[in-house]
Amino acid sequence: MKTVLITGANKGIGHEVARQLAAKGFHVFVGARNAKAGRKAADEIAKKYGKATFLEIDVADSDSVATAAREVTNIADHLDALVNNAGIIVDGDNAILKISDELFRKTLETNTLGPLRVTRAFAPLLRKSKAPRVINVSSGGGQLSDGADGWAPAYCISKTALNGVTVQLAAALPKFAVNSVCPGWVRTDMGGKNATRSVEEGADTIVWLASEAPQDLTGKFLRDRKDIAW
Repeated sequence: MKTVLITGANKGIGHEVARQLAAKGFHVFVGARNAKAGRKAADEIAKKYGKATFLEIDVADSDSVATAAREVTNIADHLDALVNNAGIIVDGDNAILKISDELFRKTLETNTLGPLRVTRAFAPLLRKSKAPRVINVSSGGGQLSDGADGWAPAYCISKTALNGVTVQLAAALPKFAVNSVCPGWVRTDMGGKNATRSVEEGADTIVWLASEAPQDLTGKFLRDRKDIAW
């Protein structure tokens, strides 16, 4: 059975990715820092589609990530895909000249260091897969080409840096497929109800990369299953 870990999978895009991959027969590890919400999400997926396991993980906490990696190792002998979906926008992230160092660091800790930290911790399990895949959920706001418009600057910079992490990981892990994704403006708690895309649309490229995309597609930034500039 194929296995996948999705961080921030208790709601939004992460939950939809978990649901779709479970429907494809994956054993899904539903990663979340909120244990109550994470267990509920995992139970719902398991009842409908089969194998889903809640995994408590706070990507901003190295001890939490290390503990989560040990827990998965006790359950599964390999990991086929890792979806680094967990991300935050902090209150007050609205002007590059005004955001505090503390809020900037908090954003980078989760959105940039988090995916690197999780990938590092789970790389030994991923190496046991015949076709390991890592998908980093980024944002068009992170694009250096027309990405900056003043909206949530710390968040956008953290996603620019995440794309940098993606290409470095692709170089360091030549047998892996490591890519980042812009899901678009999606109707989630973060995107808001006026967003132009459904969660199903936002999840599509992520699910494709985790399950069906060519293994030699790596080091790219994608939207709607196509390579885009960053």
